[in-house]
Amino acid sequence: MANELEWLAFDAKAVDGWIDKWFQLKSEKRIIAANLIEAMAYASLNGGKRMRAGLVCASARLAAKYSDRHPENQAIIVAAAVEFLHAYSLVHDDLPAMDDADLRRGVASTHKKFDEATAILAGDALQTAAFEVLSGPELELSFEKKLELVGSLSQAAGVSGMAGGQMLDLEAENKLFDISQVTEMQFLKTGALITASAVMGGITGGADSSMLSALTRYSKNLGIAFQIADDLLDYRGSAMQVGKPVGQDSIRGKASYVEHFGLDGATKKAEEFVEKACESLHDYAEHAIQLRSIANFTINRSY
Repeated sequence: MANELEWLAFDAKAVDGWIDKWFQLKSEKRIIAANLIEAMAYASLNGGKRMRAGLVCASARLAAKYSDRHPENQAIIVAAAVEFLHAYSLVHDDLPAMDDADLRRGVASTHKKFDEATAILAGDALQTAAFEVLSGPELELSFEKKLELVGSLSQAAGVSGMAGGQMLDLEAENKLFDISQVTEMQFLKTGALITASAVMGGITGGADSSMLSALTRYSKNLGIAFQIADDLLDYRGSAMQVGKPVGQDSIRGKASYVEHFGLDGATKKAEEFVEKACESLHDYAEHAIQLRSIANFTINRSY
């Protein structure tokens, strides 16, 4: 599996380099709120798998096999925008009013490293930075393509995506969700951004409507599998492995596949969702090998 994912580490390094340069340019402009820039950089450059960035890049490469585009550099920029949005969501999720987590990716969460107010502002600024990047001159795509990207990412972030899913997650602490409600919550909370990542990569690479539909089916199933795997790690993993507090879902009574099916049953369900995800890419054969490898990694990871 490690060899199959060398490309993911390569993409992660490229995206981290682009993000680091972006912050350097901001710092050179002598923005008054230097502490805010520092907190934003801390939150977005503190490690992580960069799976969503990898989905953008892999989907763009797949699309490029069937179009006349060469999207590598543009995909890195789009992936950076997605990672900004993802970082914002993690900063806010860790706040005392939400999951109240002291650790993120093995280091102090942003509100612990700085303070709660700074963390809130850093999250706000990271969210808007994502759209600044997508609409800026660095991204050399047509106005129409940029608009598609902005639309996809904004929908994944709002009431029809992460924010809506997080609200359902909070509500589920006080009432029993059936499995269809759990699935909807997990798709919105986690799967919506994963789906946006794959679709945005396809848009960047020039995918046609048929491929975008396939990428949507793939990533919707992947998103649910990813969240189930995350829930399993909360029960089975250690804080050192995962890089954040574990055992919190059980303590807070969070709705999950584990709650409904148990550890073994939830593991089987995650495998089924990954299988469905890979089946969605059947028409693209070996060109989709990177997307298949990241799907299999999702349920075999230990962090």
